[in-house]
Amino acid sequence: MDLEEDIPSNHLARVVNTAVNRLDDSIFDAAYPGGGRDSYHPKMLTKVIIYAYTQRIYSSRQIAKAVRENIPFMWLAGRQRPDFRTLNRFRSQRMRNVLETVFTGVLQFLADEKYVSLEH
Repeated sequence: MDLEEDIPSNHLARVVNTAVNRLDDSIFDAAYPGGGRDSYHPKMLTKVIIYAYTQRIYSSRQIAKAVRENIPFMWLAGRQRPDFRTLNRFRSQRMRNVLETVFTGVLQFLADEKYVSLEH
């Protein structure tokens, strides 16, 4: 089942997807020095978390549930299903030191594309 056609071209999930894809990969390199088993791509996890925040979903368990049940979340996750522990570990340990950089980059994209105004 292709979810691409179920997400309108102007949907917020597409905006989050584009904004995170434009972030420099080096932002994530520090959080993933290598070694260990394969993990979920940090950009995918970032997209899911940022989109969750736009939907006022903050609980890792609720985000994990949304990835299983909500089409925009499924699309952002590429049909992968990170569990709540993975999501929580990602945002609280792996990305803790770079979250400000990530959010600044996303906000800059939104301002550049005229989705938001930084006047206030």
